[in-house]
Amino acid sequence: MSKIIAAINMTLDGYCDHTSVDADEEIHGHYAELLRDADALLYGRITYQLMEFWPTLVKNPSGNAAMDEFALIMDKVPKIVFSRTLKELNWESARLSEREFEEEVIALKQQYIGPIYLGSPSLIVAGTNLHLIDEYQICVHPVILGKGLPLFKNIQNKINLRLFKTKKMGSGAVVLYYQPKAL
Repeated sequence: MSKIIAAINMTLDGYCDHTSVDADEEIHGHYAELLRDADALLYGRITYQLMEFWPTLVKNPSGNAAMDEFALIMDKVPKIVFSRTLKELNWESARLSEREFEEEVIALKQQYIGPIYLGSPSLIVAGTNLHLIDEYQICVHPVILGKGLPLFKNIQNKINLRLFKTKKMGSGAVVLYYQPKAL
């Protein structure tokens, strides 16, 4: 059975904005390592459309080894997109979910063995509210934004977590690894 892992970048003040954090070689390497073992990535429409940048690097490498390697790995991982507005996807390794979020996650968890990553704030909130997340991997960057989309907006109930690991990056970013505490 697969583990459902919420993995995302966040500013120190709790906002999610992929364009506001600096992803250096070490950050790209960290996420490339995660994705090597991933069975699937789950995205909402907005994050998926941001991630559509990566296939362009597969076709036209940037010359930055870490980014280009990440692009190749990202391109291969199956992606499942939850959207009510998108009708088709151009990324060969992506498909639109035909099921509701909870039903899809439960089915994937039974179907796969490797990790399934939730990479969109909206899906992380939905997964948290439905108690579907087995682990949180939050990469907190040393950036204060002051505005934006808060990661845990609209959480319905308090969730107690247990910190079981940390990973410090040279940039000052810190990955915090949490598991929900048993009720």
